[in-house]
Amino acid sequence: MSDDIKKTTDTSDLTENGQFGSIAKLLQSIEASEKNYDIEKIKRAYLYANSLHEGQYRVSGDPYISHPIAVAEIALALGLDTDSVCAAFLHDTVEDCSDKTNLDIIESRFGGEVAMLVDGLTKLNVINVEDKELAQMENIRKMLLAMSKDIRVIFVKLCDRLHNMRTLGAKVEHKRRITALETMHVYAPLAHRLGMQRMKQELENLALSYLDPIGYNEVQADIEKKYGLNQNFIGNTKAFVSEKLTEYNINFSLEGRVKTVYSIYRKMFNQSKSFDEIYDFYAIRIIVDTELECYTALGIIHELFKSIPGRFKDYISTPKPNMYQSLHTTVIGRDGIPFEVQIRTREMHHVAEYGIAAHWKYKSGAKSKAEIDQKLQWISKLIDVEDGAVDSDDFMHALKIDIFSDETFVFTPKGDVIALPVGSTLIDFAYAIHSQVGNKMVGAKINGMIAPIDRLPQTGEIIEIITSQAAKGPSRDWLKIVKTSEARAKIRQWFKKEKRAENIKIGEEELAREFARFRVRPTEAQKEEIIGKIARRLGMKDAEDLYNTIGYNGIAVSKVATKLKDEYERVVRPEENAPITETEQIPTQKTKKIRSDSGIIVDGEYGCAIKFAKCCNPLPGDPVIGFITKGYGISIHKRDCPNVLGGMKNSELADRYVRAEWDTDAVKGAGGGKSLFEAVIQVYAENDLSLLANVTTALADMKVSLLSINMKKRTETDVILSLTIGCKNIEHYNSIVARLRGIHHVHSITRGSC
Repeated sequence: MSDDIKKTTDTSDLTENGQFGSIAKLLQSIEASEKNYDIEKIKRAYLYANSLHEGQYRVSGDPYISHPIAVAEIALALGLDTDSVCAAFLHDTVEDCSDKTNLDIIESRFGGEVAMLVDGLTKLNVINVEDKELAQMENIRKMLLAMSKDIRVIFVKLCDRLHNMRTLGAKVEHKRRITALETMHVYAPLAHRLGMQRMKQELENLALSYLDPIGYNEVQADIEKKYGLNQNFIGNTKAFVSEKLTEYNINFSLEGRVKTVYSIYRKMFNQSKSFDEIYDFYAIRIIVDTELECYTALGIIHELFKSIPGRFKDYISTPKPNMYQSLHTTVIGRDGIPFEVQIRTREMHHVAEYGIAAHWKYKSGAKSKAEIDQKLQWISKLIDVEDGAVDSDDFMHALKIDIFSDETFVFTPKGDVIALPVGSTLIDFAYAIHSQVGNKMVGAKINGMIAPIDRLPQTGEIIEIITSQAAKGPSRDWLKIVKTSEARAKIRQWFKKEKRAENIKIGEEELAREFARFRVRPTEAQKEEIIGKIARRLGMKDAEDLYNTIGYNGIAVSKVATKLKDEYERVVRPEENAPITETEQIPTQKTKKIRSDSGIIVDGEYGCAIKFAKCCNPLPGDPVIGFITKGYGISIHKRDCPNVLGGMKNSELADRYVRAEWDTDAVKGAGGGKSLFEAVIQVYAENDLSLLANVTTALADMKVSLLSINMKKRTETDVILSLTIGCKNIEHYNSIVARLRGIHHVHSITRGSC
């Protein structure tokens, strides 16, 4: 039963206004809608829900039926059909009133579609997984599956969540935070992906008010202060624009707004801006009849006001994947105040407010099911891509990137538009075209110029993928470069199919290292039982399948490690837990573990010299491996270094690789260890006069040692800035990169070699 419900012996909420007094507002809205609603069916759904929830109260003390009524009102405002409104009334009955009703009864009373919607909504609330991480993943998967079967399920679920957020204050602090986090990370982005901007904005603002009430109140106070200083600005601007549009005989309507608290908060946080640097604080929206009038209105705006370069976006010719269409431009008002102008048709405006829900016309035939399904292909695409995934981190990463991130719009040489999540690489683009294009990729061009395959394309660029039939397939390194789950899944699929024997060997070696790390020594029979049991727990047939999955990166070893230890302790009796001796550790080529001055522990001979490979510049925190050189001691590489991956395949070199790991104490400066390590940062940026000064100033502010700097021209407008810096470890490196990414004119940053 929902924790919002309390049982009492009080009577139902039927008021003196009659049986339907509580839904009078809803019934008036139905009449005003002029749509073909089955009012009698809706009334019956309300009466049935009211009788089932009789005596139940929310935590706030309100009768529980007030919640289904509010959800139904929100659903009606979205323009949803009769069955959706009925499902809104009944969405909690099967879960919270199981002693009084079930799906069969609901189907007999209200039909199969209502029962199906209620069933979908009920399943979203029932999680039978002990692991909270897996529970969240399973819940979202259920949501996606329900959406793929009938999008109305998620419409009603979003209505349910919106009302819960509006009344969240009645709950205790820790439950408020959990609900607000889930809303911010899942439901608000989902509303955005469905194009439901009005709902998305309210969910974001409500969630932020509970997650960071101090920050929320500060931004709100800044908004009120700024608006108070220029409270006539929007009205005066609308009047001025209206006068000009009227001269051109355009049929229009005008709206004005100030930016929401959350959108300002997010921009200040993500772009490290002050409140005064938010240029689109004010906005007006021009709504016209036709696309042609949109562009005419744009010309009028640019005639009236000076535009800000780089602030124009045409989402009419290139709509967003969530169907959003509009022209955006930012201009300087007559008072010197910048403001944004959005221009769209009335149909575009309706879609912008309600998204895919705007197309759900009750029995109108305005949009066929096939057309709606086409708009929702991204749902089934994600389900197909992640089908069978066992790594919850990977699934959540795919969800955040493929569904909940902003998009970059690029073009094929034929002019087709491809939408990619922001931060995608040219490899992602290749796999978005076709899996074979990605598998045969050997290079790429951007606007006719050769570009590195890990380059991040920008909106408007034309991308050409260079392929070769002689290509041997993708590199395992690509899995660490690509951003989209589609590309990652296709790369893994290739390795899963083409490199099974190699994958199994890699997987066996990885798990052997985990056993050695735990300092345990199972027999072969025990090892087989342990790994077989874990494989079956993860839904695999046998140990070979698990080895294979680890080998092609289908699951992270870290996800198996804890299960490995648990199963070992279950299978092996305590008296059998003999630690591994030094000579039995894996690999067993060397006999003595020694500590190096360089912060590296090597399974090698005493006193061997250490040097860090310049081809990959390993940092503390990077997985490393040693290579015995001829006369130069042991060279330390990152485990994913291309030279290592190539050397492992060479039978003459493979035996020269030895196990290596970071000495935690030494890299912190103890024992004479090295305190700073060299790292190379490749900064791809626009060639601006202030670029070099901004980069060096940022490094100085962070007290980062700059060892060398080199700049070379890349295109007519872009440069590559190579920086060799001193940093402590991979976390320090990542913090430096994050700071540099925020510098104006910087496009992307990659890790380079000396």
